[in-house]
Amino acid sequence: MATPPQPKSILILGHGVFGLSTAYSLSLRPSFANTTITLLDRSIFPSPDGSSVDTSRIIRADYHDAAYAALAERAQETWRQQGPNDLGGEGRYTESGLVLVANKGQQGEDYVRGSLENVAYIAKNCGDEGTVQEFKHRSEIEAAVGAGGGSGDWGYINRRSGWADAEAGMVWLRKKVEATGRMDFKQGEVVSLVKDGKKVTGAKLTSGKVESADLVILATGAWSGKLVDLQGRAQATGQVLCYLDITEEEQKKLGKCPVLLNMSTGMFIIPPANRTLKVARHAYGLLNPVTIPDPCDSSKNITTSLPKTAYDDPDLWVPHEGESDCRKALREMIPWLAERPFAKSKICWYTDTPKGDFIITYHPEFEGLFLATGGSGHGYKFLPVIGDCIVDTIEGNCPKEFKEKWAWSPDCVENVVTMDGSRGSKPGLILEEELRKGSKL
Repeated sequence: MATPPQPKSILILGHGVFGLSTAYSLSLRPSFANTTITLLDRSIFPSPDGSSVDTSRIIRADYHDAAYAALAERAQETWRQQGPNDLGGEGRYTESGLVLVANKGQQGEDYVRGSLENVAYIAKNCGDEGTVQEFKHRSEIEAAVGAGGGSGDWGYINRRSGWADAEAGMVWLRKKVEATGRMDFKQGEVVSLVKDGKKVTGAKLTSGKVESADLVILATGAWSGKLVDLQGRAQATGQVLCYLDITEEEQKKLGKCPVLLNMSTGMFIIPPANRTLKVARHAYGLLNPVTIPDPCDSSKNITTSLPKTAYDDPDLWVPHEGESDCRKALREMIPWLAERPFAKSKICWYTDTPKGDFIITYHPEFEGLFLATGGSGHGYKFLPVIGDCIVDTIEGNCPKEFKEKWAWSPDCVENVVTMDGSRGSKPGLILEEELRKGSKL
């Protein structure tokens, strides 16, 4: 489709990674100097149930897909800047290294092999060949992790990867956006997009108020399926996170360890911060089917997976099956903490797509609607670069290596399951069914 004319007004829905980074890039782009920009979210910032707000996120170029690996390396150039006013400064980014492993004969092996090839190539080009080291035995993995345990049968360490304080990174970017003086920040929950025929003209709030704009950018993450029909292209999946309290001495010991991620099981541990250790699962995810009015035709209903968070239920705890997986991973990876009780848990909601590709494109049926969603659980690391990619695409200049990946798929699949080789657990688990089986061990 032809690129629409430059909008006089833009309404961004959602202040997560995609929404906030887009707001920043738009505010700095000369071609949008005369455009009024509004950023709207249902919650205060930072969103307590947003997927981009947490103690930590893995920052890695370790992808089996070369295009994402290269884009992540570009992002890491910014993450590595450690000045007090830089994104990576003041503890917002720690280059701890990443140990990426797989179990022999199980899914995840191909992902790790492809990832090893890509990061080894990147390291060589950067003159850092010694930073990537393959491990062919479990003992090598355990020695590299240095926490008394390990995971997987083979893999490698990439010392050029690490982790970020996720919430601190978002707060840093929010301040950058505020400093531009270009943004009109508003709070309100959107119930529907406002349309004039096949043109989207704004968003209607629960208060009844309508926020209007020439261009609406949908960056609502796992809630996107409530506002636009994404069936067969993307769906919300809940991921299990468990946290335990540790002592200052344990913090000093584990704080020096690398991230450990098993691509066969999806289980991972990130070095602790502020005496809190997170054990989590990157999985096919939990589904929460909800029947809602069809966003395209309110006279009909559709059933789609939407988030259920502590915002909806303050007493929500992850299901028994998820906590059991986290406990098993803790016993394997850090055996001397094996029976330490989990102090809290969280369900983090991804917007999964069949191949793990983002959806960054104009909606093919509705004029004035641009989609920036489908983060598939790996969008945070791109915080410094994804905004420019989104704005480039708005202007008709999507990076060529992502033009097909990020496009609106002409095909729908019956059940959206991310099959990129990076997920663990079982597909198709229903949150409410698992909660009924038991929660809080």
